[in-house]
Amino acid sequence: MLRLSELKLTLAQAEAPDAPLLAMCAKLLGLDESSIADLHIFKRSFDARKADLQAVYIVDIGLIPTVDEALLLQNLKSNPHIQPSPNMLWHAPVQAPAAWSTDWPPETPRPVVVGFGPCGIFAALVLAQMGLRPIVLERGKTVRERTKDTWGLWRKKVLHAESNVQFGEGGAGTFSDGKLYSQIKDPRFLGRKVMEEFVKAGAPPEILVAAHPHIGTFKLVKVVENLREQITALGGEIRFEQRVVDVRLEKNDSRSSLRELTVFDQKTGQTHALRADHVVLALGHSSRDTCTMLHKRGVYIEAKAFSIGFRVEHPQGLIDRARWGRHAGHPMLGAADYKLVHHVTSGAGQGRSVYSFCMCPGGTVVAATSEPHRVVTNGMSQYSRNERNANAGIVVGIDPSDYPTDPHAFEAALGGDFTGEVTANHPLAGIVLQRQLESHAYVLGGSNYEAPGQLVGDFVAGRASTQLGSVEPSYKPGVLMGDLSTALPPYAIAAIREAMPAFGKKIKGFDLHDAVFTGVETRTSSPLKMTRGEDFQSLNVRGLYPAGEGASYAGGILSAGVDGIKVGEAVARAVLADRNTAASA
Repeated sequence: MLRLSELKLTLAQAEAPDAPLLAMCAKLLGLDESSIADLHIFKRSFDARKADLQAVYIVDIGLIPTVDEALLLQNLKSNPHIQPSPNMLWHAPVQAPAAWSTDWPPETPRPVVVGFGPCGIFAALVLAQMGLRPIVLERGKTVRERTKDTWGLWRKKVLHAESNVQFGEGGAGTFSDGKLYSQIKDPRFLGRKVMEEFVKAGAPPEILVAAHPHIGTFKLVKVVENLREQITALGGEIRFEQRVVDVRLEKNDSRSSLRELTVFDQKTGQTHALRADHVVLALGHSSRDTCTMLHKRGVYIEAKAFSIGFRVEHPQGLIDRARWGRHAGHPMLGAADYKLVHHVTSGAGQGRSVYSFCMCPGGTVVAATSEPHRVVTNGMSQYSRNERNANAGIVVGIDPSDYPTDPHAFEAALGGDFTGEVTANHPLAGIVLQRQLESHAYVLGGSNYEAPGQLVGDFVAGRASTQLGSVEPSYKPGVLMGDLSTALPPYAIAAIREAMPAFGKKIKGFDLHDAVFTGVETRTSSPLKMTRGEDFQSLNVRGLYPAGEGASYAGGILSAGVDGIKVGEAVARAVLADRNTAASA
């Protein structure tokens, strides 16, 4: 098989691409079309940099047996767009003995996965596929139950602290755009396995071809359920409404060993111990109480950079026209997205970067808090992406030097969970800042889970907004218009004020006066990192495998799934190695 890239067609040709692609491939290879046995489209994107928009393809082709593929590649080696097709199949690195499927050895604790978002799902899935029968502990509810609870906040202003946008089956990615692309290095093509497992579980096959694929919330619900069924069919066990509240560690040498989890059953109110030697921590970026507990127990954690800002909404048609030009509205193109960055050159935000984050074409801004009396925004789209507005986070990069150092701030944000002294770069300082901003946003929004909002034109001009203009915000339970100048630190406000006119020069109309800012966006990524070694285990706790977004090893559904696979493989190797060591002792 050969892989050919940078094949460009007009939009008209792209409506029926097989014949023109076949002709183009034959010409590039210097062959007759009859020499190509089959052609498969691997990826399709669109190049809108010129007035005549083009569809850009990567294809895999098979040749008839009489063509010497090796000789052909040798003759065309100067063309970087003609290469052998890579092997993208996932191969399990180890496999548990077949007997374990029905007779698990009692002296070997089953591996445990904490959290059932994208990272936890794929860690559990590959463990199950390798015959390791994982136990999954998820603090939230099943995906359909949590959907009802989430709508309870959006429609009735009733927050369920353990069942919401952040917590529950499917993780935070379920209530998002369902974006399935990433810029991670992926030499083993683990991202392809994630995508293929999604398709096998019911996702649209088109996600394998689109350059920027997405699923959307409603379709993700069924996909997540089907993945759960696969795991349980292979011997895995998913336990919902089970929150890990403590860990028992044994001190060995310079590194402790995990021995037990303390689990609170939120359905019965009872606490029980679970023996565990190998635990995947796929917590997500909002399990602040669990992170605080792990810090208390001495698990190595360090503060890290993240970003804060607002959600911005524009008419989707404005973005379509700016991105697609005269082709806007073409059915092949769908709703346009964008990616923006501005480096601040003056004022209080000088030296910082402002950028668009988690852009949701044809989507809505959603209430994403998981804690009482706090307001957090996020973005979501359905597969159709046909809502009236486009939205994205407009966020400012910050680092631990920006985080609070006042002991009173720690006490206010962490309460009885805070012990010890506040030092520079305290591991929990980012959580303290997040809670400060989210609590203040709750007050600015009227203390009823409505979000504070402001017209972009008024924000840039430094005056409060008293009413909406032509853009109606989509955030539910509602938006209270006012002044966002105190919603973020002064440096962030100054940075965003400089960035918006600059973005307007890149995308015509982006600084539209009536575009709406909604605050606040504070959970762009985890504010801490649970650092791990080359063995994927915590630096100072053997048997603890920090993974995914919560541990700062992923950023989005696809990268979280990929990290889950890597960590699942590491756990499988360790479980079987421990078993072999015990058997030979």
